[in-house]
Amino acid sequence: MADVKKIATRESYGRALEELGAENPDIVVLDADLSGSTKTSYFAEKYPDRFFDCGIAEGNMMAIAAGLAASGKIPFASTFAMFAAGRAYEQVRNSIGYPHLNVKIGATHAGITVGEDGASHQCLEDIALMRTIPGMVVMSPSDDVEARACVKAAASYVGPCYMRFGRYAVPVINEPDMKFEIGKGRLLKEGKDVTIVATGICVASALDAAKILASEGIDAEVINICTIKPIDTDLLIASAAKTGKVVTAEEHNIIGGLGGAVAEVLSENCPTRMYRIGVRDRFGESGTAAELVKKFGFDGEGIAEATAKFVKG
Repeated sequence: MADVKKIATRESYGRALEELGAENPDIVVLDADLSGSTKTSYFAEKYPDRFFDCGIAEGNMMAIAAGLAASGKIPFASTFAMFAAGRAYEQVRNSIGYPHLNVKIGATHAGITVGEDGASHQCLEDIALMRTIPGMVVMSPSDDVEARACVKAAASYVGPCYMRFGRYAVPVINEPDMKFEIGKGRLLKEGKDVTIVATGICVASALDAAKILASEGIDAEVINICTIKPIDTDLLIASAAKTGKVVTAEEHNIIGGLGGAVAEVLSENCPTRMYRIGVRDRFGESGTAAELVKKFGFDGEGIAEATAKFVKG
């Protein structure tokens, strides 16, 4: 996909907020001294009276967002995933999740593709943390188009949402008129030998992997799961029943992320052989995003190799 347009989903997040600001005066945006990186600066420039820089105080930012939501506003609280899900977990759980307030958490710089910032900033646990909070919607869009749609859907949804965005520019794979619905996955390619269920940056790679696998005689079905919670149970069960083998691919720890969510669905409804591609219970490391994607097997070649080994095993 070298010749395909690439955009980082954090950029998509910022642009979507900018557009939403014109549509709904109740939308407010909070940031924790990172607006240039999270791209909330686009909103701040146009709507300074509705933008609040809370400084390096992420827990306090979440509590302020909760108060704004309780007052009828629609707050988007933004910072790096490590701080949104990690540092502010208690406030997200108790001040937002417990009262089920209408707060939207925009977490950027998730996963190993933060790159050179290294393990301390490469959040690989955020999906697991957020999906254990009762009532929390968890989304991880695959590209620019889906990220914008995800943000707009979150703004319309009444309840807490966690959205995961990246620093790394990824291929635009979805059509501009793509239909997006919270809780619904999308079948991107039909196949009969194995189902590859992917989220985030791994969706484009899964499509690349399917092409490689086809050259090896393996017909892979590809499913894009943006909403990890609530997950599209019906789509997963139908595909697993058809192919009999499922591979999940995510830029996250395999414990508690997409792979865990899919395993929970299938173990209860359609027991199926599975293999999880992801970070295997370890921390990340420093390096360029491209180097790390290859090393951790999140590119098309890596997903194809792991899938082929699983199918033939």
